[in-house]
Amino acid sequence: MEKIVIIPTYNERENIAQIIEAVFQLNKGYHVLVIDDGSPDGTAQIVKSLYTHYPGQLFLEERKGKLGLGTAYIHGFKWALNRGYRFIFEMDADFSHNPADLERLYEACAQGAGVAVGSRYVKGGQVQNWPSNRIALSKGASLYTRIITWMPVKDPTAGFVCYTREVLQSLNLDAIHFVGYAFQIEMKFAAWKLGFRIQEVPITFIDRKLGTSKMNKGIIKEGVLGVLQLRWQSLFKSYRSRVSNNASNNNPAVYRAEDVLVD
Repeated sequence: MEKIVIIPTYNERENIAQIIEAVFQLNKGYHVLVIDDGSPDGTAQIVKSLYTHYPGQLFLEERKGKLGLGTAYIHGFKWALNRGYRFIFEMDADFSHNPADLERLYEACAQGAGVAVGSRYVKGGQVQNWPSNRIALSKGASLYTRIITWMPVKDPTAGFVCYTREVLQSLNLDAIHFVGYAFQIEMKFAAWKLGFRIQEVPITFIDRKLGTSKMNKGIIKEGVLGVLQLRWQSLFKSYRSRVSNNASNNNPAVYRAEDVLVD
C-alpha cells in the first residue's frame, strides 16, 4: 500500500465511474478512496457497484450531508495515514485533473518533494474551457495569496496535489479549519511553514464537462478573508503535530520550487 487517490464527491454520478476507471487503467498501483457527502443522486451507490471490479483497491467513506471539501480531505488524510499509505493524492472527480498526471506528481514526491502541486500557472501549465473572467479571478486570487502570505507558490488554490506521509504526519490536521477552497491554500501554507519542499508540476486544467460546479460566493468570500486570517494567525499558531516525530528528510530551512518537472 503506497499510493492512494482521495476523491471527494457530491452529486458526481456522471463522472465517478469513469474517473475511477481512468485511475485504475494507469496500472501504477494506485488505490482510490471516495469521500461522498450524502449525494442524493446516487454517487455512493455507483462506487459500491464497482467494488467487485477493484477488490481491495477501491474504498468508500460516506458522510451524512454536505460537510465541505476541507473536512472531506482531512477525513481522507486520517483514513490513509491509519492504513499506512506513503503518497496521498487529492483529485477532483470531474476530469478537470487528468489522471495521467498522477504519475508526474508522484515522481516529484518520490524524488524528494514533500508536496507536489499540479499547477496551472507555472511554465507549461494552462487552463482550457474557462471564460476569461474566471481565469482572471483565479490568477488574481493566486497573486493576492502570494502577496499576503509571502508563500512562493504560483498556484496556491490548486486542488490536484500529492502529499507525502511525512508531511501529513507532521501537520496537526485538526488545526486546518477552512472548509472551502481556502482549505487548499491553508494546507500548502501549513506545509511551507513547517519547511517542507513544495514542487509545482505544470498541468493542463480542463473545466468540467458534466455535472455542476461547486463554486459559490461563500467559497470566494472564505478565500479572500481566509488569506488575511492565515497571515495574522501565522504569528501565533503552530501547525506542527504534537504526536509526530517529524521524520522528514526535507531540510526545514529550504523551499525550492521547480517550474518544470523533468520526467
